[in-house]
This record gives sequence, structure tokens and C-alpha cells, in this order.
Amino acid sequence: MVSTSDLSKTLNSNLANLIQENVSINSTAFESGETRALVGSKTECALIQLTESWTSFSLSDLRHRYPITQVFPFSSERKMMSTLIQLPDTHYKFRLFVKGASEMVLAKSTQVINLNSQELESLEFEGNEKSKTEQTIMEYAGRSLRTIGLAYVDIQLSEKQISMYGSIDPQEQSEFWTNWLYNNKSDDPSDQLVWIGVVGIEDPLREGVVEAVKACERSGVVVRMVTGDNVLTAKAIATQCGILTPGGIVMEGPKFRELSDHEMNKVVPKLQVLARSSPQDKMILVKKLKALGHIVAVTGDGTNDGPALKSADIGFSMGISGTEVAKEASSIVLMDDNFASIVKAIMWGRMVNDSIKKFLQFQLTINFSAILIAFISSVISSKNQSVLSVVQLLWVNLIMDTLAALALATDVPDDDILDRPPDRRDAPLITDTMWKMIGCQGLLQTIMCFALLYGGRNLV
Repeated sequence: MVSTSDLSKTLNSNLANLIQENVSINSTAFESGETRALVGSKTECALIQLTESWTSFSLSDLRHRYPITQVFPFSSERKMMSTLIQLPDTHYKFRLFVKGASEMVLAKSTQVINLNSQELESLEFEGNEKSKTEQTIMEYAGRSLRTIGLAYVDIQLSEKQISMYGSIDPQEQSEFWTNWLYNNKSDDPSDQLVWIGVVGIEDPLREGVVEAVKACERSGVVVRMVTGDNVLTAKAIATQCGILTPGGIVMEGPKFRELSDHEMNKVVPKLQVLARSSPQDKMILVKKLKALGHIVAVTGDGTNDGPALKSADIGFSMGISGTEVAKEASSIVLMDDNFASIVKAIMWGRMVNDSIKKFLQFQLTINFSAILIAFISSVISSKNQSVLSVVQLLWVNLIMDTLAALALATDVPDDDILDRPPDRRDAPLITDTMWKMIGCQGLLQTIMCFALLYGGRNLV
């Protein structure tokens, strides 16, 4: 592992510029405002800030110097992003910058940059050298670092390709590059990359996440991690924050998708970490958990998370980093992007549910007592009149509605509310215990009212 300060000293200027161009041009991050603050993915911003620590530069000026020919956005299938530029002062020579999941980029690299040369030269990348790089990636991942692989390849069009490229409409050039660079054939340039290196980015746990996971466990809520990160990185982070427990299953998305329905029924209850996953994997997991009778809440911030957020019983989107699509698909927007806020939502949800039950029990008890008193007193009265007048009933109704509404609106949850399992999906709003309390309290109040009505004078 090489630190940021040591890295700037060991790189020659050509290689430093190459890395700077890769992370700056092959990126969706951009500068905003007079302060030129970076806006975009935290990973991409971190990579740009890494190269800014070597030398100050303008992101917009650099991109203006190298106009982009074609962008191949990051996808959950490829796990990488690529950007094609035409090199200045060359005859149809292009450079493809690649950045993405380290093991995916490494698998497509056939050469490695020569660190001993002052020029951009490459060597064969195989055998012992490639194994050492794989070990480095595993070491980084085991330390909870997100590993990003950087690579590139220079492409010189042949005369035939130049003639073809020059004759097609600019709007069709995108299809030309897609068909040639990603045609899944032996001459696919994207499978003959030059490996630059791997960057380990630490994404520290937010303050309070470990406590929030423990609180969820206390309240009977099972937390599962679904991430696109390397399985070792995901496992290390899940262990660090308390999601992965002894006996829990860690699985990669492609393997999860291949499971039969019967196998999923066995795996899903114990599945705690799903790494290298796609939005489709998250969708499959949500549907399977619901099919098994669980109440499912999903968090997400990307456009691709929309289907899973909609399919879940409750969708939580991020208010700061979340896309508009994710926010529209979700039920609740976390304005601070903090997992701990989900625990607060659980507490308030249970508090509202409990308050409604208390309100119903109070109202039904009063109404049950009033009905019994009015009915019995009318039957035994010689004038067939109730002991409760209309004004009295209105007064009782005014008092009980006002006080009950105040209690419903002002009650706040405490930590003890988490010390119980969640209610079942089919749990009745009025439980058997509540019915017993309503009946007993209603009869007791009725008996006391009649005792005071007919025997009250004897007590004076």
C-alpha cells in the first residue's frame, strides 16, 4: 500500500498526468460555484481530490483540452465506466479510459504500465505480477477499503476504419464505437487494457451506525446489506457495523441469481450480505422476503433502486445524495442521509400505532359505558328516560375527544418501545387484550355510575 504523499513522489510526470486524466475525464463529477466544489459520486470526487493533492488543476480546463468522443456509463453488469477521447495532434488515434470494480478491470487487462520508464510504456501482465495485484486487491478489501481499478488502452484506427468512421453520421458514431469496443469478440479493445493500478478508498462508517444496527436488532428488525462492492470489502464493513453475525450467509449477486426457488427459500432467511449485486438482485431479494411473509423496508439513492423501493412495503430514499427517481419511488425521504434516522422512524411508527390503539380503547370504553347507562336507566325508569341528558352526553363527548386528541398528538416515544418484536402484518388494530380491557372498564364504570346514582345519598 502506498500513501498519497509517497505516491506523488514515485510517479513520473507522464504517469501522474495519465492518472489525472483518467479520473477527471472518465467521471460524472463536476465543479460547482465560485469555490469549484466537487459535486457527484463520493468515490469519483475522492479520486479527483487525490490527483489535486499532487498538483492544482481546473477540471473544466482539462476536459476542454480533451473533448470526449464517447462515454460508456457505469452499469451494474459491467461494473465499470469508460470514456473515449481523441488524442490531440494525432491521425485518428484514440484513448479509452476505464475505471471500475478492481477485479473486473484486472480481468480485462493484458498489459501493465512500466513504472521504470519515463514514457508511457507497457509490459505483459500475467503470471506472478498479476497474482500480486490480486493479493493487493484482496488485502485492501479485507481492510474495508473500496477498491477501484484504473486502466486505459490506445486505439489507432486503420485506414478502412477511418474511411468508415468519416462517412457515418455523427449521431451514428456512438453505435460505431459500441459495436467495435464492446462486441465480445477476440479483437475487442476493451479486453486488452493496460493496467495502471488500484486505488483503495476508505468509506468510514457514519457516527451512530453501529448503535443503530444494534437498536434494529433489539426491535426485531433484521438488517441486510446489498452492495455493489467487492465481497471481501462488503464482508469487512458488515462485520465492522454489526450486520454480519455468526451463521450469517455472505453471497455474490451472480451466484444469488442462479439459485433455484427452493434454494432461495433456504438461503434468504440467513442471508446477511449480498455483494457485487445489481438492482435486479435487490428486487429479487425484496420479492422473496415478501413471499416468505416478511415486512420489507428498502433504502436506496440511485435511479436503478426505484423498482426495489416501489416493491418494498416501505421505501427509504436519501434526501441529499438520492436522485429524484429514487425519491419519487420511496415512501419516506431521509433528509440527513443517516441510517440512524430509520430507527427514529421505527420508534415513531410504533408510537403512532400505540397511540391510535390507546385512543380507540379510551373512546370505545367511554361509549360502551354511556350506551349501557343510557339503556339500562331507560329500561328501569318509570318514565322511560335516561339518566344522561343530551347536554351531559355532549359535555362528556367534548371532554373525552379533546383530552384524547391532545394525548394522541403530544405523546412521544421512548427507548423501551424498541424492546419488543414488530407487529405481524395481519395483526388486528384492536387486540384481544384491548377488548377485555374495554369490556371490564366499561362494566366497572357502569356499575360505579349506578352505585352513585341510586346509593349516593346513603354515602353522605
